[in-house]
Amino acid sequence: MNSFWQRLTLSTLPLQQWWSTSYLHRLVGLLRSWRKDSRLMQYADLIGAGLVCLVFGLAPFISNTLIGILLIACGAYWVLLTISDDWEVENRDRQRTTDQGQESSLSPVAHRPSPNTPIHLLVLLYWSIATVATALSPVKKLAFVGWSKLTLYLLFFALMARVLRSPRVRSWVIGIYLHVALLVSSYGIYQKIYGVKQLANWVDPTSPTANKERVYSYLGNPNLLGGYLLPAIAFSLVAIFAWQHWGPKLLAVFMLGLNLACLYFTDSRGAWIGFVCLGIVLLFLLIYWWSNYLPKFWRIWALPLALGGFVGAIVLGVLVLEPLRDRVSSMFLGRGDSSNNFRINVWMSVIEMIKDRPILGIGPGNTAFNRIYPLYQRPRFSALSAYSVILEVAVETGLIGLACFLWLLLVTFTQGWIQLTRLRELADRQGCWLIAALASLVGMLGHGLFDTVLYRPEINTLWWLMIALIASYYSGRQGKGVDEWASGSVNGWMSRE
Repeated sequence: MNSFWQRLTLSTLPLQQWWSTSYLHRLVGLLRSWRKDSRLMQYADLIGAGLVCLVFGLAPFISNTLIGILLIACGAYWVLLTISDDWEVENRDRQRTTDQGQESSLSPVAHRPSPNTPIHLLVLLYWSIATVATALSPVKKLAFVGWSKLTLYLLFFALMARVLRSPRVRSWVIGIYLHVALLVSSYGIYQKIYGVKQLANWVDPTSPTANKERVYSYLGNPNLLGGYLLPAIAFSLVAIFAWQHWGPKLLAVFMLGLNLACLYFTDSRGAWIGFVCLGIVLLFLLIYWWSNYLPKFWRIWALPLALGGFVGAIVLGVLVLEPLRDRVSSMFLGRGDSSNNFRINVWMSVIEMIKDRPILGIGPGNTAFNRIYPLYQRPRFSALSAYSVILEVAVETGLIGLACFLWLLLVTFTQGWIQLTRLRELADRQGCWLIAALASLVGMLGHGLFDTVLYRPEINTLWWLMIALIASYYSGRQGKGVDEWASGSVNGWMSRE
Protein backbone atom coordinates (compact mmCIF):
# COMPACT_ATOMS: atom_id res chain seq x y z
CA MET A 1 0.00 0.00 0.00
CA ASN A 2 2.80 2.38 0.93
CA SER A 3 4.61 1.59 -2.31
CA PHE A 4 1.48 2.30 -4.37
CA TRP A 5 0.91 5.60 -2.55
CA GLN A 6 4.50 6.70 -3.06
CA ARG A 7 4.31 5.94 -6.79
CA LEU A 8 0.97 7.74 -7.07
CA THR A 9 2.31 10.86 -5.36
CA LEU A 10 5.72 10.64 -7.11
CA SER A 11 7.38 10.63 -3.67
CA THR A 12 10.11 8.19 -4.70
CA LEU A 13 10.57 9.38 -8.28
CA PRO A 14 14.31 9.68 -9.09
CA LEU A 15 14.02 13.20 -10.43
CA GLN A 16 17.73 13.95 -10.82
CA GLN A 17 18.31 10.80 -12.88
CA TRP A 18 15.25 11.52 -15.01
CA TRP A 19 16.22 15.15 -15.47
CA SER A 20 19.80 14.37 -16.48
CA THR A 21 18.60 12.05 -19.26
CA SER A 22 15.65 14.12 -20.53
CA TYR A 23 15.66 16.19 -23.71
CA LEU A 24 14.57 19.26 -21.73
CA HIS A 25 17.83 19.09 -19.80
CA ARG A 26 19.74 19.90 -23.00
CA LEU A 27 18.15 23.37 -23.09
CA VAL A 28 19.48 24.28 -19.65
CA GLY A 29 22.81 26.03 -19.57
CA LEU A 30 23.02 27.14 -23.19
CA LEU A 31 24.06 30.61 -22.00
CA ARG A 32 26.01 29.60 -18.90
CA SER A 33 29.24 31.10 -20.19
CA TRP A 34 27.54 34.48 -20.71
CA ARG A 35 26.09 34.33 -17.21
CA LYS A 36 29.49 33.66 -15.66
CA ASP A 37 30.85 36.85 -17.21
CA SER A 38 27.81 38.99 -16.38
CA ARG A 39 28.07 41.10 -13.25
CA LEU A 40 24.34 41.75 -13.17
CA MET A 41 23.51 38.03 -13.26
CA GLN A 42 25.53 37.49 -10.12
CA TYR A 43 22.37 38.76 -8.43
CA ALA A 44 20.06 36.73 -10.66
CA ASP A 45 17.83 35.26 -7.97
CA LEU A 46 17.55 38.60 -6.17
CA ILE A 47 16.38 40.24 -9.38
CA GLY A 48 13.81 37.48 -9.78
CA ALA A 49 12.69 38.03 -6.20
CA GLY A 50 12.29 41.74 -6.94
CA LEU A 51 10.00 40.97 -9.88
CA VAL A 52 7.91 38.64 -7.72
CA CYS A 53 7.65 41.27 -4.98
CA LEU A 54 6.60 43.84 -7.57
CA VAL A 55 3.68 41.65 -8.66
CA PHE A 56 2.34 41.18 -5.14
CA GLY A 57 3.05 44.75 -4.18
CA LEU A 58 1.00 46.20 -7.04
CA ALA A 59 -1.61 43.54 -7.88
CA PRO A 60 -4.55 44.96 -5.85
CA PHE A 61 -4.07 48.49 -7.18
CA ILE A 62 -3.42 48.13 -10.91
CA SER A 63 -5.36 46.86 -13.90
CA ASN A 64 -5.28 43.28 -15.12
CA THR A 65 -3.40 44.47 -18.21
CA LEU A 66 -0.54 45.82 -16.12
CA ILE A 67 -0.46 42.64 -14.07
CA GLY A 68 -0.20 40.74 -17.35
CA ILE A 69 2.79 42.86 -18.40
CA LEU A 70 4.51 42.09 -15.09
CA LEU A 71 3.82 38.38 -15.56
CA ILE A 72 5.33 38.55 -19.06
CA ALA A 73 8.47 40.08 -17.56
CA CYS A 74 8.59 37.36 -14.89
CA GLY A 75 8.12 34.60 -17.47
CA ALA A 76 10.79 35.99 -19.77
CA TYR A 77 13.21 36.35 -16.87
CA TRP A 78 12.61 32.73 -15.79
CA VAL A 79 13.43 31.57 -19.33
CA LEU A 80 16.65 33.62 -19.23
CA LEU A 81 17.59 32.12 -15.85
CA THR A 82 16.88 28.60 -17.03
CA ILE A 83 18.90 28.68 -20.24
CA SER A 84 21.83 30.24 -18.38
CA ASP A 85 21.59 28.00 -15.32
CA ASP A 86 24.34 25.71 -14.04
CA TRP A 87 22.90 24.27 -10.88
CA GLU A 88 24.83 21.00 -11.15
CA VAL A 89 28.15 22.87 -10.90
CA GLU A 90 26.83 24.91 -7.98
CA ASN A 91 25.74 21.74 -6.18
CA ARG A 92 29.19 20.19 -6.62
CA ASP A 93 30.77 23.33 -5.18
CA ARG A 94 28.35 23.34 -2.25
CA GLN A 95 28.89 19.64 -1.63
CA ARG A 96 32.66 20.18 -1.64
CA THR A 97 32.23 22.95 0.92
CA THR A 98 30.04 20.68 3.03
CA ASP A 99 32.59 17.87 2.90
CA GLN A 100 35.16 20.32 4.22
CA GLY A 101 32.98 20.90 7.27
CA GLN A 102 31.96 24.47 6.51
CA GLU A 103 28.23 23.64 6.28
CA SER A 104 26.00 21.13 8.01
CA SER A 105 24.55 18.47 5.73
CA LEU A 106 21.35 18.61 7.80
CA SER A 107 20.76 22.26 7.07
CA PRO A 108 17.66 22.78 4.96
CA VAL A 109 19.57 25.26 2.82
CA ALA A 110 22.93 23.49 2.77
CA HIS A 111 22.52 22.51 -0.85
CA ARG A 112 20.61 23.73 -3.82
CA PRO A 113 18.29 20.95 -4.99
CA SER A 114 17.34 20.21 -8.54
CA PRO A 115 15.09 22.90 -10.02
CA ASN A 116 12.52 20.16 -10.63
CA THR A 117 10.09 18.68 -8.12
CA PRO A 118 7.17 16.27 -8.44
CA ILE A 119 4.96 19.36 -8.37
CA HIS A 120 6.77 20.78 -11.42
CA LEU A 121 6.13 17.58 -13.35
CA LEU A 122 2.38 17.70 -12.68
CA VAL A 123 2.26 21.40 -13.57
CA LEU A 124 4.01 20.59 -16.84
CA LEU A 125 1.57 17.75 -17.49
CA TYR A 126 -1.43 20.00 -16.83
CA TRP A 127 -0.01 22.63 -19.18
CA SER A 128 0.47 19.95 -21.85
CA ILE A 129 -3.15 18.84 -21.51
CA ALA A 130 -4.31 22.46 -21.74
CA THR A 131 -2.18 22.85 -24.86
CA VAL A 132 -3.84 19.87 -26.54
CA ALA A 133 -7.25 21.15 -25.42
CA THR A 134 -6.44 24.48 -27.08
CA ALA A 135 -5.41 22.82 -30.32
CA LEU A 136 -8.64 20.80 -30.41
CA SER A 137 -10.92 23.58 -29.18
CA PRO A 138 -13.95 24.53 -31.29
CA VAL A 139 -12.88 28.16 -30.77
CA LYS A 140 -9.12 27.87 -31.16
CA LYS A 141 -8.28 31.59 -31.34
CA LEU A 142 -10.22 32.37 -28.17
CA ALA A 143 -8.83 29.33 -26.39
CA PHE A 144 -5.33 30.45 -27.34
CA VAL A 145 -5.93 33.66 -25.37
CA GLY A 146 -6.78 31.61 -22.29
CA TRP A 147 -3.83 29.28 -22.92
CA SER A 148 -1.51 32.30 -23.07
CA LYS A 149 -2.75 33.53 -19.69
CA LEU A 150 -2.35 30.05 -18.17
CA THR A 151 1.18 29.85 -19.53
CA LEU A 152 2.08 33.17 -17.91
CA TYR A 153 0.76 31.99 -14.54
CA LEU A 154 2.72 28.74 -14.78
CA LEU A 155 5.93 30.56 -15.73
CA PHE A 156 5.32 32.82 -12.75
CA PHE A 157 5.00 29.70 -10.59
CA ALA A 158 8.31 28.39 -11.95
CA LEU A 159 10.10 31.66 -11.14
CA MET A 160 8.65 31.77 -7.62
CA ALA A 161 9.48 28.12 -6.92
CA ARG A 162 13.08 28.96 -7.82
CA VAL A 163 13.64 32.19 -5.88
CA LEU A 164 11.62 31.17 -2.83
CA ARG A 165 14.13 28.43 -2.01
CA SER A 166 16.04 31.17 -0.20
CA PRO A 167 14.55 31.62 3.32
CA ARG A 168 15.39 35.32 3.20
CA VAL A 169 13.59 35.86 -0.13
CA ARG A 170 10.70 33.75 1.12
CA SER A 171 10.30 35.96 4.17
CA TRP A 172 10.51 39.14 2.09
CA VAL A 173 7.83 38.02 -0.38
CA ILE A 174 5.49 36.93 2.41
CA GLY A 175 6.16 40.15 4.32
CA ILE A 176 5.33 42.32 1.32
CA TYR A 177 2.10 40.43 0.69
CA LEU A 178 1.10 40.80 4.35
CA HIS A 179 1.77 44.53 4.39
CA VAL A 180 -0.14 45.07 1.14
CA ALA A 181 -3.00 42.98 2.54
CA LEU A 182 -2.94 45.17 5.64
CA LEU A 183 -3.43 48.23 3.45
CA VAL A 184 -6.24 46.49 1.55
CA SER A 185 -7.96 45.45 4.80
CA SER A 186 -7.57 48.91 6.29
CA TYR A 187 -9.32 50.50 3.34
CA GLY A 188 -12.06 47.87 3.59
CA ILE A 189 -12.60 48.82 7.25
CA TYR A 190 -12.67 52.48 6.21
CA GLN A 191 -15.43 51.68 3.71
CA LYS A 192 -17.43 49.96 6.44
CA ILE A 193 -17.12 52.91 8.81
CA TYR A 194 -17.79 55.72 6.34
CA GLY A 195 -19.96 53.90 3.81
CA VAL A 196 -19.29 52.89 0.22
CA LYS A 197 -21.27 52.83 -3.00
CA GLN A 198 -22.39 49.33 -3.97
CA LEU A 199 -21.18 48.65 -7.51
CA ALA A 200 -23.62 45.80 -8.16
CA ASN A 201 -26.53 43.89 -6.64
CA TRP A 202 -24.50 41.31 -4.73
CA VAL A 203 -27.29 40.14 -2.39
CA ASP A 204 -30.74 38.64 -2.98
CA PRO A 205 -33.04 41.70 -3.00
CA THR A 206 -35.62 39.77 -0.96
CA SER A 207 -33.09 38.94 1.76
CA PRO A 208 -33.13 40.75 5.13
CA THR A 209 -29.53 41.81 4.38
CA ALA A 210 -30.38 43.21 0.93
CA ASN A 211 -29.57 46.78 1.96
CA LYS A 212 -26.44 45.91 3.89
CA GLU A 213 -23.22 47.42 2.53
CA ARG A 214 -20.51 45.00 1.49
CA VAL A 215 -16.93 46.27 1.41
CA TYR A 216 -14.66 45.57 -1.53
CA SER A 217 -11.61 47.78 -0.84
CA TYR A 218 -9.37 48.24 -3.91
CA LEU A 219 -10.53 45.03 -5.59
CA GLY A 220 -13.99 46.18 -6.70
CA ASN A 221 -15.83 43.02 -5.62
CA PRO A 222 -16.47 41.67 -2.09
CA ASN A 223 -16.08 38.04 -3.15
CA LEU A 224 -12.76 38.87 -4.78
CA LEU A 225 -11.67 40.71 -1.64
CA GLY A 226 -12.65 37.73 0.51
CA GLY A 227 -10.56 35.40 -1.62
CA TYR A 228 -7.60 37.77 -1.43
CA LEU A 229 -7.76 37.90 2.38
CA LEU A 230 -7.85 34.15 3.04
CA PRO A 231 -4.08 33.60 2.64
CA ALA A 232 -3.45 36.86 4.53
CA ILE A 233 -5.33 35.45 7.52
CA ALA A 234 -3.30 32.24 7.49
CA PHE A 235 0.07 33.97 7.09
CA SER A 236 -0.63 36.70 9.64
CA LEU A 237 -1.56 34.02 12.19
CA VAL A 238 1.58 31.93 11.68
CA ALA A 239 3.67 35.12 11.58
CA ILE A 240 2.90 35.44 15.28
CA PHE A 241 5.03 32.32 15.77
CA ALA A 242 7.50 32.78 12.91
CA TRP A 243 8.56 36.38 13.60
CA GLN A 244 11.04 36.46 16.45
CA HIS A 245 10.69 39.83 18.21
CA TRP A 246 7.75 41.32 20.10
CA GLY A 247 7.32 44.25 17.76
CA PRO A 248 6.76 42.11 14.66
CA LYS A 249 4.61 39.69 16.69
CA LEU A 250 2.31 42.52 17.77
CA LEU A 251 2.16 43.72 14.17
CA ALA A 252 1.12 40.20 13.11
CA VAL A 253 -1.66 40.21 15.74
CA PHE A 254 -2.85 43.59 14.40
CA MET A 255 -2.78 42.27 10.83
CA LEU A 256 -4.76 39.19 11.83
CA GLY A 257 -7.43 41.27 13.55
CA LEU A 258 -7.92 43.61 10.58
CA ASN A 259 -7.92 40.78 8.06
CA LEU A 260 -10.58 38.89 10.02
CA ALA A 261 -12.73 41.99 10.46
CA CYS A 262 -12.51 42.90 6.79
CA LEU A 263 -13.34 39.33 5.76
CA TYR A 264 -16.48 39.50 7.90
CA PHE A 265 -17.52 42.81 6.36
CA THR A 266 -17.27 41.38 2.83
CA ASP A 267 -20.35 39.23 3.57
CA SER A 268 -18.84 36.74 1.12
CA ARG A 269 -20.38 33.37 1.91
CA GLY A 270 -17.89 31.55 -0.30
CA ALA A 271 -14.97 33.22 1.47
CA TRP A 272 -16.50 32.33 4.84
CA ILE A 273 -16.68 28.68 3.78
CA GLY A 274 -13.04 28.94 2.74
CA PHE A 275 -12.18 30.47 6.12
CA VAL A 276 -13.75 27.54 7.98
CA CYS A 277 -11.78 25.06 5.85
CA LEU A 278 -8.61 27.11 6.32
CA GLY A 279 -9.11 27.35 10.08
CA ILE A 280 -9.57 23.63 10.58
CA VAL A 281 -6.44 22.75 8.60
CA LEU A 282 -4.45 25.53 10.28
CA LEU A 283 -5.35 24.30 13.77
CA PHE A 284 -4.49 20.71 12.87
CA LEU A 285 -1.08 21.59 11.42
CA LEU A 286 -0.12 24.02 14.19
CA ILE A 287 -0.93 21.46 16.87
CA TYR A 288 1.00 18.83 14.94
CA TRP A 289 3.96 21.24 14.68
CA TRP A 290 4.08 21.87 18.44
CA SER A 291 3.10 18.36 19.55
CA ASN A 292 6.67 17.36 20.48
CA TYR A 293 6.66 20.08 23.14
CA LEU A 294 3.28 19.18 24.63
CA PRO A 295 2.58 16.88 27.60
CA LYS A 296 0.95 13.56 26.75
CA PHE A 297 -2.53 14.78 27.74
CA TRP A 298 -2.39 17.73 25.38
CA ARG A 299 -1.00 15.63 22.53
CA ILE A 300 -4.22 13.64 22.67
CA TRP A 301 -6.74 16.34 23.48
CA ALA A 302 -5.32 19.55 22.00
CA LEU A 303 -6.76 18.93 18.55
CA PRO A 304 -10.30 17.94 19.63
CA LEU A 305 -10.45 20.86 22.07
CA ALA A 306 -9.10 23.36 19.55
CA LEU A 307 -11.45 22.23 16.80
CA GLY A 308 -14.35 22.17 19.23
CA GLY A 309 -13.55 25.70 20.35
CA PHE A 310 -13.24 26.90 16.76
CA VAL A 311 -16.55 25.38 15.71
CA GLY A 312 -18.17 26.60 18.92
CA ALA A 313 -17.01 30.17 18.27
CA ILE A 314 -18.50 30.05 14.77
CA VAL A 315 -21.82 28.65 16.04
CA LEU A 316 -21.95 31.29 18.78
CA GLY A 317 -21.30 34.03 16.25
CA VAL A 318 -24.10 32.74 14.03
CA LEU A 319 -26.51 32.64 16.97
CA VAL A 320 -25.62 36.07 18.37
CA LEU A 321 -25.04 38.17 15.23
CA GLU A 322 -28.26 38.49 13.24
CA PRO A 323 -26.65 39.68 9.96
CA LEU A 324 -24.26 36.73 10.10
CA ARG A 325 -27.13 34.38 10.86
CA ASP A 326 -29.12 35.66 7.89
CA ARG A 327 -26.23 35.25 5.48
CA VAL A 328 -25.30 31.78 6.74
CA SER A 329 -28.92 30.58 6.67
CA SER A 330 -29.22 31.72 3.05
CA MET A 331 -26.66 29.06 2.11
CA PHE A 332 -29.23 26.38 2.92
CA LEU A 333 -32.21 27.91 1.12
CA GLY A 334 -31.31 26.24 -2.16
CA ARG A 335 -33.16 27.87 -5.02
CA GLY A 336 -35.00 30.03 -2.49
CA ASP A 337 -32.06 32.44 -2.59
CA SER A 338 -31.52 34.22 -5.93
CA SER A 339 -27.73 33.92 -5.72
CA ASN A 340 -27.97 30.19 -5.04
CA ASN A 341 -30.53 29.77 -7.80
CA PHE A 342 -28.31 31.60 -10.26
CA ARG A 343 -25.33 29.37 -9.50
CA ILE A 344 -27.38 26.18 -9.69
CA ASN A 345 -28.68 27.13 -13.13
CA VAL A 346 -25.18 27.97 -14.33
CA TRP A 347 -23.86 24.66 -12.97
CA MET A 348 -26.57 22.72 -14.81
CA SER A 349 -25.65 24.44 -18.08
CA VAL A 350 -21.94 23.83 -17.54
CA ILE A 351 -22.55 20.14 -16.87
CA GLU A 352 -24.28 19.93 -20.24
CA MET A 353 -21.21 21.55 -21.82
CA ILE A 354 -19.00 18.95 -20.17
CA LYS A 355 -21.21 16.12 -21.40
CA ASP A 356 -20.82 17.32 -24.98
CA ARG A 357 -17.00 17.60 -24.77
CA PRO A 358 -15.99 15.32 -21.88
CA ILE A 359 -12.46 14.36 -22.93
CA LEU A 360 -10.55 17.65 -23.40
CA GLY A 361 -13.23 20.31 -22.99
CA ILE A 362 -13.61 23.55 -24.93
CA GLY A 363 -10.15 24.97 -24.26
CA PRO A 364 -8.83 27.17 -21.43
CA GLY A 365 -9.87 30.71 -20.58
CA ASN A 366 -12.96 32.80 -20.02
CA THR A 367 -13.00 34.05 -23.61
CA ALA A 368 -13.62 30.54 -24.93
CA PHE A 369 -16.19 29.99 -22.18
CA ASN A 370 -18.03 33.20 -23.06
CA ARG A 371 -18.36 32.09 -26.70
CA ILE A 372 -19.63 28.56 -25.98
CA TYR A 373 -21.73 29.05 -22.83
CA PRO A 374 -24.55 31.09 -24.50
CA LEU A 375 -25.36 28.00 -26.56
CA TYR A 376 -26.22 26.14 -23.36
CA GLN A 377 -27.36 28.84 -20.95
CA ARG A 378 -30.83 28.89 -19.50
CA PRO A 379 -32.90 32.04 -20.14
CA ARG A 380 -31.88 35.01 -17.96
CA PHE A 381 -28.86 33.19 -16.50
CA SER A 382 -25.88 34.53 -18.42
CA ALA A 383 -22.50 33.94 -16.79
CA LEU A 384 -18.83 34.71 -17.31
CA SER A 385 -17.58 31.51 -15.68
CA ALA A 386 -18.70 28.19 -14.22
CA TYR A 387 -18.82 29.49 -10.62
CA SER A 388 -16.97 26.39 -9.45
CA VAL A 389 -13.29 25.66 -9.90
CA ILE A 390 -13.89 21.94 -10.37
CA LEU A 391 -16.49 22.52 -13.09
CA GLU A 392 -14.33 25.24 -14.66
CA VAL A 393 -11.35 22.90 -14.98
CA ALA A 394 -13.56 20.14 -16.36
CA VAL A 395 -15.26 22.35 -18.96
CA GLU A 396 -11.95 23.88 -20.09
CA THR A 397 -9.69 20.80 -20.22
CA GLY A 398 -12.17 17.94 -19.93
CA LEU A 399 -12.12 15.03 -17.51
CA ILE A 400 -8.48 14.35 -18.41
CA GLY A 401 -7.53 17.87 -17.32
CA LEU A 402 -9.63 17.54 -14.17
CA ALA A 403 -7.92 14.26 -13.27
CA CYS A 404 -4.52 15.92 -13.75
CA PHE A 405 -5.59 18.93 -11.68
CA LEU A 406 -6.68 16.68 -8.80
CA TRP A 407 -3.46 14.69 -9.14
CA LEU A 408 -1.50 17.95 -8.92
CA LEU A 409 -3.33 18.82 -5.70
CA LEU A 410 -2.66 15.36 -4.28
CA VAL A 411 1.05 15.56 -5.05
CA THR A 412 1.25 19.13 -3.71
CA PHE A 413 -0.37 18.27 -0.38
CA THR A 414 1.73 15.12 -0.08
CA GLN A 415 4.97 17.03 -0.68
CA GLY A 416 3.82 19.68 1.78
CA TRP A 417 3.27 17.06 4.45
CA ILE A 418 6.61 15.36 3.77
CA GLN A 419 8.57 18.61 3.98
CA LEU A 420 6.61 19.77 7.04
CA THR A 421 7.55 16.54 8.80
CA ARG A 422 11.20 17.04 7.86
CA LEU A 423 11.27 20.65 9.05
CA ARG A 424 9.51 19.67 12.27
CA GLU A 425 12.26 17.14 12.97
CA LEU A 426 14.83 19.91 12.40
CA ALA A 427 12.82 22.44 14.46
CA ASP A 428 13.18 24.84 11.52
CA ARG A 429 11.01 27.93 12.00
CA GLN A 430 10.54 28.18 8.22
CA GLY A 431 8.02 25.37 8.57
CA CYS A 432 5.48 27.92 9.82
CA TRP A 433 5.19 29.42 6.33
CA LEU A 434 4.65 25.94 4.92
CA ILE A 435 1.75 25.45 7.35
CA ALA A 436 0.18 28.71 6.17
CA ALA A 437 0.60 27.75 2.51
CA LEU A 438 -1.09 24.37 2.99
CA ALA A 439 -3.98 25.89 4.94
CA SER A 440 -4.38 28.68 2.38
CA LEU A 441 -4.65 26.19 -0.47
CA VAL A 442 -7.43 24.35 1.34
CA GLY A 443 -9.22 27.61 2.12
CA MET A 444 -8.98 28.85 -1.46
CA LEU A 445 -10.28 25.50 -2.70
CA GLY A 446 -13.20 25.69 -0.27
CA HIS A 447 -14.04 29.14 -1.60
CA GLY A 448 -13.49 28.01 -5.18
CA LEU A 449 -16.10 25.26 -4.97
CA PHE A 450 -18.79 27.95 -5.16
CA ASP A 451 -17.06 30.77 -7.00
CA THR A 452 -14.39 31.35 -9.61
CA VAL A 453 -12.56 34.36 -8.21
CA LEU A 454 -9.55 32.03 -8.35
CA TYR A 455 -9.22 32.91 -12.03
CA ARG A 456 -8.80 36.63 -11.36
CA PRO A 457 -5.13 37.73 -11.48
CA GLU A 458 -5.13 39.07 -7.90
CA ILE A 459 -6.14 35.63 -6.61
CA ASN A 460 -4.53 33.37 -9.20
CA THR A 461 -1.09 34.78 -8.46
CA LEU A 462 -1.67 33.97 -4.77
CA TRP A 463 -2.82 30.45 -5.66
CA TRP A 464 0.42 29.76 -7.51
CA LEU A 465 2.39 31.45 -4.73
CA MET A 466 1.04 28.83 -2.30
CA ILE A 467 1.99 25.97 -4.63
CA ALA A 468 5.41 27.52 -5.32
CA LEU A 469 6.04 27.92 -1.59
CA ILE A 470 5.39 24.22 -1.06
CA ALA A 471 7.58 23.30 -4.02
CA SER A 472 10.38 25.57 -2.77
CA TYR A 473 10.86 23.37 0.31
CA TYR A 474 11.56 20.28 -1.76
CA SER A 475 14.92 18.77 -0.84
CA GLY A 476 14.91 15.38 -2.54
CA ARG A 477 15.38 13.75 0.88
CA GLN A 478 12.11 12.12 1.86
CA GLY A 479 11.38 11.51 5.49
CA LYS A 480 8.89 9.30 7.25
CA GLY A 481 5.98 11.68 6.67
CA VAL A 482 4.90 9.97 3.48
CA ASP A 483 4.87 6.57 5.15
CA GLU A 484 2.70 7.89 7.99
CA TRP A 485 0.24 9.37 5.52
CA ALA A 486 0.14 6.30 3.31
CA SER A 487 -0.46 3.93 6.21
CA GLY A 488 -3.18 6.11 7.68
CA SER A 489 -1.25 6.65 10.92
CA VAL A 490 -1.02 10.42 10.79
CA ASN A 491 -2.72 10.63 14.14
CA GLY A 492 -0.05 8.47 15.70
CA TRP A 493 1.93 11.55 16.75
CA MET A 494 -0.78 12.45 19.27
CA SER A 495 -0.16 9.37 21.36
CA ARG A 496 3.63 9.33 21.44
CA GLU A 497 5.36 9.09 24.76
